[in-house]
Amino acid sequence: MGNIEPEDEEISDYWRLPEAYTIQQAALLIVGIDPSSPTGSNCENWKIEERPRGYEAAKQGIASALKDGRIKGQQTPEYDTDINGNLYPIDQSFDRCRSEVGRESLIAWLVSRGIRHGFFFPDATGAPDYLDKRNERYAPKLAAAVRAWQIVTDPGGKHPKQALTKWLREHASEFGLSDDEGKPNETGIEEVAKVANWQPGGGAPKTPGA
Repeated sequence: MGNIEPEDEEISDYWRLPEAYTIQQAALLIVGIDPSSPTGSNCENWKIEERPRGYEAAKQGIASALKDGRIKGQQTPEYDTDINGNLYPIDQSFDRCRSEVGRESLIAWLVSRGIRHGFFFPDATGAPDYLDKRNERYAPKLAAAVRAWQIVTDPGGKHPKQALTKWLREHASEFGLSDDEGKPNETGIEEVAKVANWQPGGGAPKTPGA
């Protein structure tokens, strides 16, 4: 029975050097296993249910994407010919050992499938795109509204907008809501607080559970 040892999860940085990987190597790296570790080297000999979680799905996804061109690389033919010129099928596991996928193409495919974490994304923050300052579409006011809404869950007896405004003033510099001297931009804060306010109708603060 296969067991994933702690050293299996410590992927060597040298795996960042190749420009291409076999399907098995790529699948292992995606699920957080070093291909040259005990698990990475032997899991193909284990029963499917004993293999690393997600490994089979990753292999299948990569193989399909390579076959239809969504991932660029070198695919081993499904069939070969014997000395007499007769076609015979190549074992699927052997095919995945020989076929190669390009690193950049693989990363682009992962992003298209909604995966932006793990070995191939060493600088990932884990934050949604709209909260990631490195995203080219990052909008400070949108991020400020979302963060204020997430954090100010209990207005403390105040109207939600008042509590949101207070938090936004305290964190104005984090979201570009202050000037060069650090003074909060009251107009910008007011706009953001309106967006995050979950009680726009005004009135007395609602008691939780009421």
